[in-house]
Amino acid sequence: MIAILDYGSGNLRSAQRAFETSGQEVLITSDYEVALNSDGLVVPGVGAFAACMQGLSAIRGDQLVRERVTLKRPTLGICVGMQILFSRGVEYGSHVGVGVWDATVEKLEAPILPHMGWNTVAAGTGSSLFKGVEKESFYFVHSYAVKEKVGAIPTMAHHGEDFLAAVEDGIIAATQFHPEKSGDAGLHLIKNWTDSI
Repeated sequence: MIAILDYGSGNLRSAQRAFETSGQEVLITSDYEVALNSDGLVVPGVGAFAACMQGLSAIRGDQLVRERVTLKRPTLGICVGMQILFSRGVEYGSHVGVGVWDATVEKLEAPILPHMGWNTVAAGTGSSLFKGVEKESFYFVHSYAVKEKVGAIPTMAHHGEDFLAAVEDGIIAATQFHPEKSGDAGLHLIKNWTDSI
């Protein structure tokens, strides 16, 4: 069973529908034990870093993610759900994140923000998330990102400057783009993730 974490942020229904195409049972939940014991946990996120962290902390989601990492249980962050997995974000001030990876989410230096629309990525060597969709485009909506290569398998993209589009690090992975809004390529990536858990 795939749990989509409900902490007041994210396109929960569209994410649920997209993940259901993988053939898995998908449940939207804010229950700690249900989320902890699910086969896979999805952490969505839209809006500002601080607001997402506030909502996440309110249901102990930050503790939940760290516990799942310790227990080696698969977790996938999406968009701001990816950003809050890092140690710090500087959107509207400096804010502490979950701290799975030690890096800062910063504002992109680009002529047009937000970075909104389709973009290609440079899939990291050995990526299982992007297997079969390495050359495809994915749908982004963001103004902030991590600008360094982080994790075991970083995937980069470019908008004004290079930024981290996705990261795979053992049982935890994340995408800056929205796979649930990325058409067939996004559904393929979701299936790659669910097949790996």
